[in-house]
This record gives sequence, C-alpha cells and structure tokens, in this order.
Amino acid sequence: MADIKDITKEFEHKGKIYRLVFDLNVMEAIQDKYGTIENWGKLTDGTENDGEPNAKAVIFGFREMINEGIDIMNEETGTDVKPLTLKQTGRLITEYGLLKATKVMNNTVIDSTQSAEKNV
Repeated sequence: MADIKDITKEFEHKGKIYRLVFDLNVMEAIQDKYGTIENWGKLTDGTENDGEPNAKAVIFGFREMINEGIDIMNEETGTDVKPLTLKQTGRLITEYGLLKATKVMNNTVIDSTQSAEKNV
C-alpha cells in the first residue's frame, strides 16, 4: 500500500448522511494505534478472531473515517459539526448494523488503495 487516493463513501442512517473518508490522516491514526493498516484490517474483518470482528478496532476505524469526513465538510462549508466520540460511534454502528458498517468501512479502504494502485 504505497499510495492511497482520497476516497469518500456516504451512507444514510435515520435520515442523516455520513461521509467516511480514508486518507493519510486516517491512515496515520490507524498506524499509530495498530502498527499497520494490515494489522488493523485483520482485526476488522475477523481473520484474527475466528471470523468475529474486533469491536474496538471497528469502532476506532469507523470513528476516524467519519470524523475526517466531518472535518472536511466543516472546512468546505464553514459549519461546526462536532466529531463523534467512540461511544457515539459504537451506538451508530450498533443501530446501523455491524456487518453493514464493517462492509462500508472496509470497502472505503479497499477502494482508496485500489484506485491509487490503478493510477500508478
């Protein structure tokens, strides 16, 4: 994963649009906490725990991606939407559905890295 492309995915829950962004800022946060994107990915897709996603890793990554989307939106529109806490993110994922949330998050990362590789 030498390069990444800034990819934004949107999903709707309870009438609100959320933007997930995987960029260098998110990558840095994940690497800082989990060492590598690969280590984190194994936790979120369940390959490290008999198919069960690691809740802490899912919540962390999802929060980082949502908060990056919020930060970008605030910069672009001049709004002041507050970032989500880990607990708020956990509740959002629970309501939205763990499998759906994990899928949209992992697809954001995959699309971000595949787009960069195709453009090289």
